Amino acid sequence: MRPPATMDRSRAARQGLLALLLALLACLPLVLGSASPAGATTTPCAADPETACINGTLRTAAGAPAVGVTLTVEGPAGASTVTSGPDGRWSAAVTEAGDYTVTLQEESLPAGETLRDPANNPRTVTVELGSSGAALFPLGTPTAGGSGGSGGSGPAATPAPGDSSADPEGAEPGVDTTATGSSSGGSITWGRVAQQATAGLVFGSLLALASIGLSLIFGTTGLSNFAHGEQVTLGGILAYVGVQTLHLPLLVAGALAVALAGLSGYVQDRFLWHPLRRRRVGMTQQLIVTIGLAIALQYTYQFFFGASSLRIVTTSPETVRLGPVFLTQQSVISMVIAALVLGGVAYFLVGTRTGRATRAVSDNPALAAASGISVDRIIRLVWTVGAALAGLGGVLMGLYLNATAWNMGGTLLLLMFAAVTLGGLGTAFGALVGSLVIGLVVEMSNLVIPSDMRYAGALVILIVILLFRPQGILGRAERIG
Repeated sequence: MRPPATMDRSRAARQGLLALLLALLACLPLVLGSASPAGATTTPCAADPETACINGTLRTAAGAPAVGVTLTVEGPAGASTVTSGPDGRWSAAVTEAGDYTVTLQEESLPAGETLRDPANNPRTVTVELGSSGAALFPLGTPTAGGSGGSGGSGPAATPAPGDSSADPEGAEPGVDTTATGSSSGGSITWGRVAQQATAGLVFGSLLALASIGLSLIFGTTGLSNFAHGEQVTLGGILAYVGVQTLHLPLLVAGALAVALAGLSGYVQDRFLWHPLRRRRVGMTQQLIVTIGLAIALQYTYQFFFGASSLRIVTTSPETVRLGPVFLTQQSVISMVIAALVLGGVAYFLVGTRTGRATRAVSDNPALAAASGISVDRIIRLVWTVGAALAGLGGVLMGLYLNATAWNMGGTLLLLMFAAVTLGGLGTAFGALVGSLVIGLVVEMSNLVIPSDMRYAGALVILIVILLFRPQGILGRAERIG
């Protein structure tokens, strides 16, 4: 018979896990806020199994909607003409998949406005039935060698994590940043700085959801889990399957995705990592296992879902203007959910007995075990909650980027490790701070360097900080020797 103190701790651990999972599920109703607010202009085209949409938003160089601009769409389904509405949006519905040419009639532009990149008019968009493609035409002073590019729904259009312009409705005023290899382009203005800083905070908060689990796993087990990125991908794919295949409401699909992601973390520790720890398998061998698991999961996702981007919701999101900043409703909702969940995790770690036990195991597992804490139960709790947080991050990242893909988590993994290392290995609050720093650096770097190099800029910042503070921002200095 177990001592009463041990039973109390077990009961507290179960209650803490249940409370956190309920908090995660309770926050997801906010996703329903993607419904149009009162007075918002609705999008005339909605993709379905028999229809694809080609759309975009036109804004003047000053950021105001460009109204009444005419565009011609030509392709396998014939030709059609559309006009931008009062909010600057335009949308064309097509009934056949394929390549479509979108031509902006420059004579219909508002007085004094010109295309920033006239050489890229017309543009070609590739769409598939049931999805949407984007064609962006930035307005402003023409620049040498313009940005070019267009958006589609195929593999080439898979949004890069952290790219705030992955959704045409989320692009900053008058600037097209969707093209591969695009430069920062244009002069640096306070409006652009505010836009990129806001995008950095959104991206950083979503990155923190995944990074905290990775940091807690390292803190409690000493294992660097290279398969953690696939937990992010799992959340996004499960939400996609729930909405697009099972036709569940977004709320239900998101809740199931988070619950199943948490269950996958429990199963991993129960049947893989706990037996390896019990057999005293070394950390190097376990690290190799995580790499093999990551590769196996990536190509399993690709085998079943293909290499194309997967849109959890196919309708174009509404935009919200906050001063000089333009954000999609999905971005705002995702940031609110992330903030609430991160606040709940902080309270759990600081204000509950189970959370304090988790921190004790992270600081010194041997001492925690000697004081009566069940280290194995805490580690299993960490694996379950960490996987659930990563799954939630995958759902919100898929909504924020307007698409998910088989390798989304793998692309994010390097940034997650950078955030964890920058904030301080094994510290949850350090992972939060590191993620926000990485998010801001990634997005703000678009102001001065080509967008394809923004991840490199974040890693340079990581190296510089570690040269002066090896333990990270919130890590503790340790004596060596």
